[in-house]
Amino acid sequence: MNVKKLNLKLKIWRQKNRNSDGSFINYNVQVSPDASFLEMLDEINNGLEATDQEAIHFESDCREGICGTCGLVINGRPHGPLSKIATCQLHMRNFNDGETIWVEPFRAKAFPVIKDLIVDRSGFDQILQTGGYVSVNTGGTPDANLIPIAKDTASLSMDAASCIGCGACVAACKNASAMLFVSAKISQYALLPQGQPERYRRVERMVKVMDDLGFGSCTNTYACEAECPKGISITNIARMNRDFIVSRIKKQDAESDVIK
Repeated sequence: MNVKKLNLKLKIWRQKNRNSDGSFINYNVQVSPDASFLEMLDEINNGLEATDQEAIHFESDCREGICGTCGLVINGRPHGPLSKIATCQLHMRNFNDGETIWVEPFRAKAFPVIKDLIVDRSGFDQILQTGGYVSVNTGGTPDANLIPIAKDTASLSMDAASCIGCGACVAACKNASAMLFVSAKISQYALLPQGQPERYRRVERMVKVMDDLGFGSCTNTYACEAECPKGISITNIARMNRDFIVSRIKKQDAESDVIK
């Protein structure tokens, strides 16, 4: 049985490199409603390459909503019109025949465009390198299993750890804030016993690098939580803010003790 295809007009951002100006280019496509958004882009690229034109550059890897590399802004929303999915999980049946779809990269000063729809999200890696880990010796798996952790606490930690680092929170925020991402990576350790020895040093270091990279501040519009494909809660931001304040108090107390 033949499946009726959708006729769509796409306006896709094309940009040669981070130093050049970009613009939206029109593409017309017929696509199955069962195709994913990235498969639709693959079809466009197949047509471009068949006529010796340069393919549209975009990122993807797992295409299962796990890796976080596929982020695009679709009709003004990071990852598209549906909630709690990554771009690779979006299917064309969610669009109407004859619809015009605008596709562009995540926009943020700290996410400069590399080419077309690909942005440089290495800032996230730099933040993680300063504290997104546990460096103290926590023993092996049997040792960890001997430490009692309340189910609610473990669940909160696992919820925070589900962040895939896609950057949708940054793209959705009017200030391009990375606080949802950073707070999730802080919370996943701050809630567990193994993360306690470095808890306050971790938050201080990660927040400093976040600020140094040019990410904006949070103004509690909840846009980050609304667009996060994993539904990361902004309560993590509140936890990070509390830990940051405690870290400053501890630092001041330590300096006072030295002076005495």
